[in-house]
Amino acid sequence: MRTRFHGPRAEAVGKGLGRIGEYGAVWLVIGIVLAFADPDDGEDWIVAAILGPVAIGLNYAVKLIVRRPRPVLEGLPPLGGAPSALSFPSAHATSSFACATAMTRIAPEAAILYVLAAAIAACRPYLGMHYPSDVLAGAVLGVGVGLAVPLGLVD
Repeated sequence: MRTRFHGPRAEAVGKGLGRIGEYGAVWLVIGIVLAFADPDDGEDWIVAAILGPVAIGLNYAVKLIVRRPRPVLEGLPPLGGAPSALSFPSAHATSSFACATAMTRIAPEAAILYVLAAAIAACRPYLGMHYPSDVLAGAVLGVGVGLAVPLGLVD
């Protein structure tokens, strides 16, 4: 992915997706907006929003256990930065799929958010930050976290 379909516009989109996925920021914003739009489920939207940064913490614990280094492609430096040299699993994928899963549990029509989650996850190998298996593992971990978080406890 790091060697195909690159141009200034495509790379700008990939970098933008990477930036909004940092620390689960986009998911915090989406969750807060949806909490205001749907106050009946407001607490659940906030829980789902906070899940992004929480999932990143869990993800980092897995990174420390696995200790897989980020990809190195000779002559093709990564097109983004990262707070860690560890690659497996992708924190962007973990947080994105955790939040998309939790938000879809609150409102099935929120399944459209999986498109954003997939785009954020796919940009990681495109930018040379992760191996595809890092993203797949992050997505699986994220779905698991999104299914495990308790929702609907406040009525």
